[in-house]
Amino acid sequence: MLFNFECTDKGCPKNDILSGLTVALALVPEAVAFAFVAGVAPLVGLYAAFIVGLIAAAFGGRPGMISGATGALAVAMVALVAQHGIEYLFAAVVLMGLIQIAVGLLRLGKFIRMVPHPVMLGFVNGLAIVIFLAQFGSFQTQAADGTVQWLSGGPLWLMLALVALTMGIIVLLPRLTRAVPSSLAAIVVVTLVVIGLGLKVRTVGDLSTIAGGLPQFHIPAVPLTLETLTIVLPYALIFAAIGLIESLLTLNLIDELTETRGRSNKECVGQGAANAVTGLFGGMGGCAMIGQSMINVNSGGRGRLSGISAAVFLLIFILFASNLIERIPLAALTGVMFMVVIGTFEWSSLRIMGRIPKADAFILILVSAVTVATDLAVAVVVGVVISALVFAWEHAKQLHVQSYHDKQGSKVYELNGLLFFASVKNFRELFDPKNDPDDVVIEFQNSKVMDHSAIEAIDALAERYLNAGKQLHLRHLSVECKQLLEKAGDLVEVNVIEDPRYHVADDRLA
Repeated sequence: MLFNFECTDKGCPKNDILSGLTVALALVPEAVAFAFVAGVAPLVGLYAAFIVGLIAAAFGGRPGMISGATGALAVAMVALVAQHGIEYLFAAVVLMGLIQIAVGLLRLGKFIRMVPHPVMLGFVNGLAIVIFLAQFGSFQTQAADGTVQWLSGGPLWLMLALVALTMGIIVLLPRLTRAVPSSLAAIVVVTLVVIGLGLKVRTVGDLSTIAGGLPQFHIPAVPLTLETLTIVLPYALIFAAIGLIESLLTLNLIDELTETRGRSNKECVGQGAANAVTGLFGGMGGCAMIGQSMINVNSGGRGRLSGISAAVFLLIFILFASNLIERIPLAALTGVMFMVVIGTFEWSSLRIMGRIPKADAFILILVSAVTVATDLAVAVVVGVVISALVFAWEHAKQLHVQSYHDKQGSKVYELNGLLFFASVKNFRELFDPKNDPDDVVIEFQNSKVMDHSAIEAIDALAERYLNAGKQLHLRHLSVECKQLLEKAGDLVEVNVIEDPRYHVADDRLA
């Protein structure tokens, strides 16, 4: 059952349908704009918004999340379309979908949990800035000679007034009634004001006509050869990575806002199915849209019906209501998106900047900047890599040893902390084979041996003691470490392991 027709804490049909209508109105100019960015016809973007939005909403893992054509993917598609044409784009989108399905079936979506919180904050703030900057296009116009100019004088003040009116309605209307989503009411009111007063402002129709028919099944017209695969596969992998990262991070954000939990692997499969189908119906592909998802949630959309409604309304606009939708002023949609920016940006991150570790603050700012400068996938990868390096550095410094002599006269080194690639240098400096007694014990009870670098460091230390003519004992070394040593065979010469009693943390033992 896709959705429940009774109001529950997970959604209400009336709210979902009205919220879906609001989202559909905002989807139109976004899809058209992203199609232009990718270098394809507007209907290619609109069909993608419809098909991806419908399938992802119906079968994805996050009710209430809106999917469609996105700017992050559009930017990545430019080179493929310019060099090889739109048919290769369709083929890449189909392959992108199959890759995403494979990721979901292999249950790899869970790895999104490894994204640290500062990276999440940077992602959210970066996307808010990107959405904000994208609205500046509404304040520009094209001159007769083809140059782009900023609005000035009366047209600028009129644009600002309509944007302010839109934002004012969104803020104030919920204090009077929540029967109608404030974003939808604002769009309708501002459109009626513009039409009633005959104001000369830019509208959706000024971007391009959105009139069209139903999407037609279309197998990409590319040769089925290895050469085609070598062209398409790299782009498909990039598209799949960008789409899944943006979708799963948006899923986490909606989880926090609604205090519910989506299913990341199911979302991967849903997004993949949506893109595979889209590529076969002349769409440019897509993923979750944080801006439209925020509009949906803030307008009361919680269930699958909200995303399905948005997709259906969008198709209705394309088929029957294009003339009406094209009369919506861009100022109204710009005002809605400005409110999305305000609601998306994590303002609390500014307050906590001086209270969190400097490394986390740096990562937050860096991810935001990289998101704006490049794209989401690069920003998240950069953030995760730097977070991992910071983690390794901090834990490397925590390795220390306590030494004492036992009743047998042996010197005991009690090791504390993680022994891994980043801490092996420190590990080597903790011991003094030259001046130690003839019998030395290293106690691993409070330490974990994590990787091959640690094994090599232990082996090198053992050789130092053996070369000094002294006996080294490794006590309470883990079973896993022993197995690593045995597997290494002749590569490692340590044969003094004693008394293995504990296990390294392992998913198989959890």
